[in-house]
Amino acid sequence: MEEYKLDCLYEACPIPLLKALKQLKKMEIGDLLIMHTDHNCSIRNVVEWTKKQGHEIDYIEIAEGEWEIYIEKVK
Repeated sequence: MEEYKLDCLYEACPIPLLKALKQLKKMEIGDLLIMHTDHNCSIRNVVEWTKKQGHEIDYIEIAEGEWEIYIEKVK
């Protein structure tokens, strides 16, 4: 399992989602993508899209107004 980090600070939607899509295409099943974002719209959009695609997802607020989104590529 590989771990990839994606810095999406100061980027508004849809840029974080587009970056996640691009990175996930390069990843193998079981790899983990960790996105760092400060836009709550990213949480909503990325979580919704990821669930529809069947990947595993979780997120935590690491500081006020900053989140890490964890996406495990399932298929």
